[in-house]
Amino acid sequence: MNLLPFARPGPRRGLSAPPPCGVGRARPDPAGLPLLLDRVDPAPAVLTIAISARALFDLEEGHRVFTRDGVEAYARYQAARETEVLAKGPAFAAVRKLLALNELSPRRRRVDVVLLSRNSVNAGLRVLHSIAWYGLDIRRAVFAGGTDRYRYLGAFGAALFLSADGDAVRKALRAGHAAATLLPSEGGSPEPEEGRPFPRDRELRIAFDGDAVLFSDEAERVYRTHGLDTFVRSEQAAARQPLPGGPFRGFLAALHRLQAEFGPESAPVRTALVTSRATPAHERVVRTLRAWGIRIDEALFLGGTGKREFLRAFGADIFFDDQQCHCDAARGVAAIGHVPNGVANEEG
Repeated sequence: MNLLPFARPGPRRGLSAPPPCGVGRARPDPAGLPLLLDRVDPAPAVLTIAISARALFDLEEGHRVFTRDGVEAYARYQAARETEVLAKGPAFAAVRKLLALNELSPRRRRVDVVLLSRNSVNAGLRVLHSIAWYGLDIRRAVFAGGTDRYRYLGAFGAALFLSADGDAVRKALRAGHAAATLLPSEGGSPEPEEGRPFPRDRELRIAFDGDAVLFSDEAERVYRTHGLDTFVRSEQAAARQPLPGGPFRGFLAALHRLQAEFGPESAPVRTALVTSRATPAHERVVRTLRAWGIRIDEALFLGGTGKREFLRAFGADIFFDDQQCHCDAARGVAAIGHVPNGVANEEG
């Protein structure tokens, strides 16, 4: 059996309590990291998500060293700081809520989060220390040593890949995986705000755009080629014809299975469709979800209105959209995942 120095909740031997800002330096006993038995759970998780180190933690300073000075300088930079705890990254809060779902039933592991890093294992030691510091129950990891990480997504059965590397995300999408580029947010990972209209301590709220994310971009192509009137007529004529699935259909289905374990009133995950579509172009969307047998909790048809304040009202923890303008406008409200898919992301 292998023993891996991954973190799990429990005593943190050799680590001092974190300072108020959540960033600090571990005490000089890196060998005191909690050990986790490398084993296979009796039943697979309902939902597996793969995440890069730079989406989970704030590694932007180190990334600038890598971009400017190369991989060897980056490795030296991280080795010199390997006992320093990293600040939270854009997806940290959402990942923590996902992992908390496992605490609802200790004998049933519902969610697995897999670390999928482009780093070498030596350069990644600082990430493992930080996972231990925060007590994140992340049990599996790949350090790909500079090679493509997306090739491991199928082996893990990952329903989603979150990364700060747009090139890695595009490769994963082309290979048929749901993937999004996590955008950096001023002030780091979004945290609960006072005055939120919904409870924020446990419930995970995920919002999706429709075309080119949950659905294919075929309707969006009609709109961009022929204009709004033709788009509306086309969608009305095809109202009873389900839209083809987009890259996030499988992820939404996995969330639906997770919700089904709790029931509609008690599920700790809530989903929303937040789309620029307006009535009467809504009917095809509703019938598509019905044909898929997938529940979505809330649907907002905004008719071109900006999405930022609606995401705030929904209380989104994370939002996925294919259009960069919508992603940029929503920064600071939630973690933002840009999905570089479809006609809106084609060159020229």
